[in-house]
Amino acid sequence: MAEGTQKRLQAELEKFQGVQKDIQKAVTVRQKLDAQLNENTLVKEELDRVEEEAKVFKLVGPVLVKQDLSEARSNVQKRIDYINGELKRYDASIKDLEKKQEAHRDVLSKLQHQFQQAQVKAAAKA
Repeated sequence: MAEGTQKRLQAELEKFQGVQKDIQKAVTVRQKLDAQLNENTLVKEELDRVEEEAKVFKLVGPVLVKQDLSEARSNVQKRIDYINGELKRYDASIKDLEKKQEAHRDVLSKLQHQFQQAQVKAAAKA
């Protein structure tokens, strides 16, 4: 009995560790998105301060290309909206993964308890 419980315990532990890795990946991506959002917010603030007749340039590869101010503002706002959507998606994904992690943690706890009881019974018989 202890052998079967130990195998189930090991399998559940591997699932738990897999979910932990998935959470870590999602958190890393979310941090990168957050940094991009901060950067784009700063760009938007700078573009809002610029006078209408000012020249605005966009870096395309190694070249600076002149860009219309309203188009630049629009592009930055679209990026901010997209990043906000991705952040919400990753937040939901992280919450879901944390629920899975908690479920695996509960199962692991129960299996560890069963395994310890089986060991105690085996020791008592010996």
